[in-house]
Amino acid sequence: MLKKNLFATRTMVIVLAASMAVSGLTGCGSRQTDASADTAAAETYEEAPAAEYVEPAEQSGSYESDAATAAEAPAADEAYYSVESEPMAESAEYDAVEYADNSLSAAKAAPDYRYGKPDIGHDYYPGTEEYTKGEENGFKPVATEPLSTFSADVDTASYANVRRMIMDGYPIEYIDPDAVRPEEFINYFTYNLKNPKKGEKFGLSKEMSECPWNPDHKLLMVGMKTKPIERESAKPTNLVFLIDVSGSMFGEDRLGLLQKSFKELTAELNENDRVSIVTYASGVNTVLEGAKGDERGKKKIVKALDDLQAGGSTNGEGGLKLAYDLAEENFIEDGNNRVILATDGDLNVGISSEEELKKFIEKKRKSGVYLSVLGFGSGNLKDNKMETLADCGNGNYNYIDSLMEAKKVLVSEMSATLETVADDVKLQVEFNPEYVNSYRLIGYENRMLAATDFNDDTKDAGEIGAGHQVIALYEIVPAGAENTINLKYGKKGATEDKASNMSSRSGQSSEFEGEYATLSVRYKEPGQSKSNLFDVVIDEDDYNNDPSDDFVFASAVAEFAQILADSDNKGDATLEDVKDMLEELDITDDEYKEEFEYLVQTLILSERRSY
Repeated sequence: MLKKNLFATRTMVIVLAASMAVSGLTGCGSRQTDASADTAAAETYEEAPAAEYVEPAEQSGSYESDAATAAEAPAADEAYYSVESEPMAESAEYDAVEYADNSLSAAKAAPDYRYGKPDIGHDYYPGTEEYTKGEENGFKPVATEPLSTFSADVDTASYANVRRMIMDGYPIEYIDPDAVRPEEFINYFTYNLKNPKKGEKFGLSKEMSECPWNPDHKLLMVGMKTKPIERESAKPTNLVFLIDVSGSMFGEDRLGLLQKSFKELTAELNENDRVSIVTYASGVNTVLEGAKGDERGKKKIVKALDDLQAGGSTNGEGGLKLAYDLAEENFIEDGNNRVILATDGDLNVGISSEEELKKFIEKKRKSGVYLSVLGFGSGNLKDNKMETLADCGNGNYNYIDSLMEAKKVLVSEMSATLETVADDVKLQVEFNPEYVNSYRLIGYENRMLAATDFNDDTKDAGEIGAGHQVIALYEIVPAGAENTINLKYGKKGATEDKASNMSSRSGQSSEFEGEYATLSVRYKEPGQSKSNLFDVVIDEDDYNNDPSDDFVFASAVAEFAQILADSDNKGDATLEDVKDMLEELDITDDEYKEEFEYLVQTLILSERRSY
């Protein structure tokens, strides 16, 4: 059942704060975004005129309390919310405490839920959250651009952050399209991909079928998977918890959830591991140095976490420098050395230049110390800075919206999160113009590379951990289709006969007969400077009229992401179509996929109530 609106009887007025200048953190991990003005602590900003916002419930009755709407909801809608959920903790109500750094925010207790309960009627507001995403990938004609090159991405922050918005009652129009990175939605989930063969780094999977949101197009799915490592077999870890304890981190869904999250990770450590803790606010402080992961050391770590309090400004640069220093002092040869930055991303003191900070992190990553980022909180979340910091630091970026997510990232997927098995992973797909007229890569806008970057080992790219999976989807316009891109002076497309059925064999003889594309992958062993290369052909045998459950689910997630991002290429995509695709699958053994279905149903019901 839907969560009862805690503030249904109160009129809510939202003051829209002036958004801060978007930071110019670009270039690392193949982020291809426009640079913007640097943010410095000394800068001041004019406050935007206050604007009143009337709660939708008071305009049209769209967001009513659960009790008021239960009787009106059709029986079918009731079925949408039949997923059993653990009760929300009593602390899941909103505190009335306001803090100086953001007068709009109220401290919200961190939920510890299985699937959660949508907060219909929540006082959502834009706040000063910052997102940066490159221009959406459009269709590229194969005749002139046969190569598609991008960096691997195993971040999942975008999906978890948008999930938080949906659970907080945001209607679709209030979800920032730039917050939606489709590849992070798709890669959030687990798929039944092929395991690596003996002596190989990756297992490769490939499949083609009809495109759900455009029946005239085809969809290509390529996937890579690394071998998982049991915790007992993992390398010893040298971790530095770099914790933001500034005023903006006040609240149970910020510092409170952060403390619980790191305790979950601490419980998984062993006597071969080491942990240091650095905090930063107006100043920087070493709370703990080189504590072992045995039982005695764990007690020290837990006590240090319990003693943390939030207050002050945000000297992120000073914190990063000290954290890297401690990581290098406690460096474990042939171990996993990593700084884990936990923050809302609001770095506002000690940074004279974003470019200098980026160069600092790039230099430090050469020491063998990786940087991963955990995002917390809402209202002033600086997603763009956190994503870039992780990219520059050869790490991954996750957003923690609940204790359940913390357990997924730091416990269930601990080896994938913390132990890197491949550096600078790049993918390049070459399409065959005889079979493919044009294509577009879904997502990865912040990870695009120039074609020449693929063979350049000096170009940074993404890292992949043990047991990680990477999925990429391409929407393909077959050669000879009605909406092909034809060039006046270019080579004519293939015949209608070739494109009419991608699963049928062509009668023409050719050296590359039946080949639609070739996938090439480059990667480096951790700490090495020279890359390894392998490739695989994608041909008509990979076409499936009855696609696999993995293909259908990934397609549904991609369609959902394109709807939320208001994609120019979403075609006939609807939430109802996504729901129908999911109902064809048996996902009862995967709680995260069940939760995704629940989010889709939540938005469908939300849209019905708005009419």
